[in-house]
Amino acid sequence: MKKVAIIGGGASGLLCAIFCAKERLHVDIFEQNSKCAKKILVSGNGRCNITNTNLTCNDYFSQNPLFMDYALKEFGFLEFEKFCQSIGLLLDIKDDGRVYPLSNEAKSVASLLINYAKNLGVSFHTDTKITDIKKLLSEYDAVVVATGSEAASHLGGNSDGVEFAKEFGHNIVPTYPSLVQLHLDSKIVKKMSGAKVDGEVTLFINSKKELTCNGDILFSDYGASGFAILDISQGASVALMEHLHVSISINLLPAFNAQKLSSHISSLAQNMPQFTILDILAGLVPLKIAQALLEDLGILASTCNNEINIKLAKKIANQLLNWRFDVTDTHGFRHGEVAGGGVDTTEINPKTFESLKQKNLYFCGEVLDVVGKRGGYNFAFAWASGHLAAKAINRN
Repeated sequence: MKKVAIIGGGASGLLCAIFCAKERLHVDIFEQNSKCAKKILVSGNGRCNITNTNLTCNDYFSQNPLFMDYALKEFGFLEFEKFCQSIGLLLDIKDDGRVYPLSNEAKSVASLLINYAKNLGVSFHTDTKITDIKKLLSEYDAVVVATGSEAASHLGGNSDGVEFAKEFGHNIVPTYPSLVQLHLDSKIVKKMSGAKVDGEVTLFINSKKELTCNGDILFSDYGASGFAILDISQGASVALMEHLHVSISINLLPAFNAQKLSSHISSLAQNMPQFTILDILAGLVPLKIAQALLEDLGILASTCNNEINIKLAKKIANQLLNWRFDVTDTHGFRHGEVAGGGVDTTEINPKTFESLKQKNLYFCGEVLDVVGKRGGYNFAFAWASGHLAAKAINRN
C-alpha cells in the first residue's frame, strides 16, 4: 500500500488527505498544533467564508499569475460544492459570490472534514512538528508540504514550508503579510481609536493612484483596519517591502461629492446659528472622528456657525472626502489573515503540484507564492491544490 505523509492539517492538507484515503492509500497527517484546522476555525469571524462562486486568476497575486488557472478550472466551485454535498456539508451562497456553510459556523466545517478523514482511515499525529523532510521522504512514497505561511503565527503560522523547499534548491519569493491592518503616520488616529465608518479607501504608491475599495474602516491606536483596509493591504504590503512611498486617502462620506457636502455644511451653518462646527460634523460622522478631523485641520470644535464661511466649509468637506495618511508599516504576519510570496510556482507542476526539483514531493496551499483577495479565494485555492496533489499521488 502506497504511504503518503502530509505536513499540515489545514484546508489543503485535509482535502489532500481525504482524496488520497478515498483511493485506499495509507495517509498520515503531521500537525504541529494540538488540533487541526485552526485557521478554518477562526475564518470569517467564526463563520468560515469557505469559497467563492467566481474564481479566476485575476482574484490572486503571484509572480507567476497564470499558475493557478488549471487548478481553479479542475476543482472550481461546482466540483467543491459536489464534494461538500457528498459529506453532508451544505452551502449558503451569497449574492456577491461568497460562500459560507449553511450552519454559518466554521466549527462544523472543521469537524466534518476531520471526522470524514478519520472515517476513511487517515491517521492524525497532532503536537508533531516535522524537522527532517528528507528523512520523511525516504520513509514515504509521497510527501505533501501543506504547512501554510507565516501569517497568523498565534495559530501556528510559520516558515517551515519554505525552509523545506530551500533544502531541495527551490527559489523563494519574498514573503509579506496580506489581508492585514495598516500603520499610519499620524498621532491623530489614536484619538479615533474604536471609531468605525462605512467608507472608501484609495491606495497611492509613489503618489500614483493604484486601487480604491469600499467597506468598513475601523481606526485603532496604530492606524486602521476594517474590510476596506484589508482589501488594499496586499498592494500596500508589497510596496512597503520594496521601500516605496505608500499613502492612503480615506473618504468618510462616499455618498457625497465636495460641492454637495460643502453646501450641506454652509446651509446648516446659516440655518442653525446656535450650533458649532462640531455639532454639524456630529450629524455626519462619529463624534471621535469629527473631533480628530477638526483638530487635524486646526479648527476649534467650538467654532460658531456664524464664523463658517464658504471657504472653511469647502476645506472641511475636502478633508471628509479625501483625508490623506502616509502608511509606515503593516500590522505584521501575526495579524495577517494570509501571506503572499512563498515557494516559486515556476518550479512546481501546475497540474500536479509536484516539485520539479524533487520527485514525490508536493506543495499545496499557502506555502506557495499564491495569495488571494478577501472573499473565500484563499480557501478555494487551498481546496483546489490539495485535490490536484492527491489526484497526482493516486495516479503515480
